[in-house]
Amino acid sequence: MQPKYVYLAGPFFSEGQNYRVNTVKSLLENNQTINSEAIFLPGKDEYTAAEVGSFEWQIATFNADIRQIDQADLVVAILDYELEEDKHVPDSGTIWECGYAHGQHKPVILVRFDKNEKQAINLMLAGSYTAMFNGETDIANLATYDFYNLQNKYVPLDVV
Repeated sequence: MQPKYVYLAGPFFSEGQNYRVNTVKSLLENNQTINSEAIFLPGKDEYTAAEVGSFEWQIATFNADIRQIDQADLVVAILDYELEEDKHVPDSGTIWECGYAHGQHKPVILVRFDKNEKQAINLMLAGSYTAMFNGETDIANLATYDFYNLQNKYVPLDVV
């Protein structure tokens, strides 16, 4: 069986966000069911032929990210956005990527570092994921999760 190609969604605008992205990427790279050379990071693999924020950059980045989700076997999405500011709402871009992936019949794996492991989750996210890794101890299990079989892994949380 071929190792899986992952689109790793999540915010990458701060030191804390980059720490979380790099932590998840490292765990995935150590997973035997993941192609460690085929983990797409939107923040790292972005369009560089135009100035960041320009219209050309916006269109090229959006289209490249869509193509990468389409090519991926699954999406792993980090929900923590402004965790350092004690805010528990996911990044809107990450939420959109999850919805798009689900609409394309791609498995969505949610990851949340939030220490408040009982924090409620949006109903649409709760209904769209295949597995959720909730809290730093659980996140370590990404290194051994079987991405070939993609067993459902639910976390009992309130929904909003």
